[in-house]
Amino acid sequence: MSPPVILRRDGAVASLVLNRPDALNAINIPMAEAFHACCIELAADASVRAVVLRATGKAFGVGGDLNALRVDPVNTARRLIELLHESVKMLAALDAPVIASLHGAVAGGSLSLAMACDLAIAAEDTRFNLAYVNIGASCDVSGSWNLPRLVGLRNAMAIALLGDTFDAREAWRLGLVNRLAPPAALDAETDALARRLASGPTLAMGRMKRLLRQAFDNDLSSQLDREQANFLACAASGDFAAGLEAFFARGKPEFQGV
Repeated sequence: MSPPVILRRDGAVASLVLNRPDALNAINIPMAEAFHACCIELAADASVRAVVLRATGKAFGVGGDLNALRVDPVNTARRLIELLHESVKMLAALDAPVIASLHGAVAGGSLSLAMACDLAIAAEDTRFNLAYVNIGASCDVSGSWNLPRLVGLRNAMAIALLGDTFDAREAWRLGLVNRLAPPAALDAETDALARRLASGPTLAMGRMKRLLRQAFDNDLSSQLDREQANFLACAASGDFAAGLEAFFARGKPEFQGV
């Protein structure tokens, strides 16, 4: 039997692959446990410089496994949320950029998980639905934190409270995804983006990620202090020295991620 989540490597790029295609990648406890274990492995591997979150089968994911939740709603939900919330924290803390590569249906907790990534690319025929309200639930997996930051409060309210399905073009217009790709080209365009990011200054990217995520919660003075501290840390790095040397030599820097 194939594992519910596969972690594979291609050089400095790691792919986290959701792998319950027969269940449209509905997240049950074994999948959440496997996902959590893969995130722990990624967090311990400094050689990873870009991460892609993708899925096998016809759908990226339809959210939590409703069959499992129907049997034991509270205990199943508690365990799923504990595992997935810890996983989201680990992904957010990575220096490596995390890209969601989306296709088919992206709904419920799977959409929340995609929004927790740093960037997102979607096939042009992808369909989205936050879906929680349709089963009488509120958000989890950081959906309520990321959604208004990505699309604004009014749009977030409409997406969350109406529970409507919308297409990839609308997701792009709202800012839920950064890029659209023809379905047949999704993997190739995702991989090209991942390789580009993996060749970048990983330490600086990690600091930039955290600055941007903190910006909504800090006043200007606090954010300026954080900018100063992070820039000075970058200025002491090998990648900063390589970037300056390449600039003055009119060449392309070869960043090492340190």
